Amino acid sequence: MAGYPAQAHAASDVAHPTPVGLRPFRLLILAGFASLTGDGIRVAALPLFTAVSTRSPLAVSAVATAEVLPWLLVALPAGTLVDRWQPRHVVLAAHTFRAVVVGALGVAVLTHHAGVPVLIGAAFAVTAGETFADSAYQSLLVELAGRDRLDRANSWYVSAETLGLDLGGPLLAAALFVWSPAACFALNTVMYGVSAVCVALLPNVAKGPAIPPPRESIETPRLRRQLVEGARFLLRDRGLRVLVLTVVAAALAASAANAIISLYAIQTLAVRAALVPTLFAVQAVGTLIAAPLVPRLAVRFGEGRVMVGALTLLGMSFFVIGAIPAAGAVWAMYLVIGIGAGGWNVLSATRRQRLTPRPLMGRVTSAYRMLAWGLMPLGAAVAGPLAKATSLSTVFVVVGGVVVLAALVLGRPLIRTART
Repeated sequence: MAGYPAQAHAASDVAHPTPVGLRPFRLLILAGFASLTGDGIRVAALPLFTAVSTRSPLAVSAVATAEVLPWLLVALPAGTLVDRWQPRHVVLAAHTFRAVVVGALGVAVLTHHAGVPVLIGAAFAVTAGETFADSAYQSLLVELAGRDRLDRANSWYVSAETLGLDLGGPLLAAALFVWSPAACFALNTVMYGVSAVCVALLPNVAKGPAIPPPRESIETPRLRRQLVEGARFLLRDRGLRVLVLTVVAAALAASAANAIISLYAIQTLAVRAALVPTLFAVQAVGTLIAAPLVPRLAVRFGEGRVMVGALTLLGMSFFVIGAIPAAGAVWAMYLVIGIGAGGWNVLSATRRQRLTPRPLMGRVTSAYRMLAWGLMPLGAAVAGPLAKATSLSTVFVVVGGVVVLAALVLGRPLIRTART
């Protein structure tokens, strides 16, 4: 792999221990499920409360922007700091911090002090904490699962993520919001607390390379130098570079589709607004179907081929949604989108973790997230003008074409850089 010293690369091959036991891994998945359920509650409740309490499109937009901005501003330095610290301590501190912030937000909502500045500040702070927790959690997952079982470990994680973030959290938020918006944030606080307790019960895992680093790297480099090192490794390593190019193309396309799907369902398909959220529930079901099957398919057909197949499935589904404007076809395609997304998410995470040396895990994960998630608003911004200039259906046709093109262009490199 270009761009990283041979000694450190060798360390990456031996620094991933065998699994420390089933109980710690289950605790880690439970911690992830609890925090993701909390995120699902917040993601549903915060914009809804902002809309209800302010009736201002500008306020809703400002809060939404504050909620994603840390992936651009905080993620890279967060990943660099995570590589310096014990990942278990980072996740514990991050979830404790997030619990305090959301708890304070709940009190502000209950006492009618949750103005727009409070909502913006809370949205930014909670996601900033998430940038630390996410990078450190990825390091813990690699340590506790062992690199030979990462496909199954990521299958469990994607399933927990889908159940908590996409299904359980929003449903709980919908049920509680009618009773009291503050109750949503109170339960969000509890879920972060549960996650923190689970992480506190985990054993300490070794950190750092298993063989001595080269002499010139013994001194701790400055934060900026470490940050550049992680981003450089992500872009110079051929396997990771191909992976991140594919993810950026797919993320931009998917964010464009997500930006207009509600309008497409209501205007073009003449579907009632109350039924639109069931699209995402159907997608979540597809992901739950795919996640446990993908590791077996990867063994049988090859990791790279399954990744290309999942990507092609995504692109064709978006294309059909635009080409066949019928409610039944759209709902069926969202099930297929969930299957494709589940397969891609499991295997892309596994490959990224396997290709990343452990001393760089936090930095590479953060840079990857910044490119994959930080650029998503760009796709959403392009969708509106494209729909206005053409039609809502055209956006899905274009999106599908972009994803299929990415699969065709990057398919062979994805297969070639698969783990032997």
